[in-house]
Amino acid sequence: MKQGPARPTRPYWAWTIATFFGAGALKPGPGTWGSLAAVLTWALIARHLPPQLLVPGALAYCALATAIGIPAATLTARACHRDDPSHVVIDEVAGQMLTLVAAPLTWKVQFAGFILFRAFDIVKPPPIRLLERLRPEGVGIVVDDLGAGLYALIVLQLLLHFGILR
Repeated sequence: MKQGPARPTRPYWAWTIATFFGAGALKPGPGTWGSLAAVLTWALIARHLPPQLLVPGALAYCALATAIGIPAATLTARACHRDDPSHVVIDEVAGQMLTLVAAPLTWKVQFAGFILFRAFDIVKPPPIRLLERLRPEGVGIVVDDLGAGLYALIVLQLLLHFGILR
């Protein structure tokens, strides 16, 4: 039996989490698809939470994506021999959820949070780009998106505070 070249293996759970159940395989712009998946899943989850649990729920979602995402991203990045593979989008999920903490569940605010996070994630203003260098690989992959999420959270909350966005 003829065998092809050995393919790097990664645990199925790691690929499933790292790609956020396959969202990272969508083209173009897998990161955008990962962020959109986070917004949509949060909208579904939040509909079933009482108002007093929305902020803790968003924080728990972000923390869970971070805690499980770091090892999953590390294993997946190592398996494909790339520092930050584009199909790994659990980092976008964590960053997007940080952006949406304490954000009203209106479509305008959620959309603004989505756009703000994607902009900060793409531009990576200082010192976010430096965070990509953190090791192991999954730490840098996820933490730089948490930095983008923090910037987006601050801007979104300022827009809400000053009534620019309602």
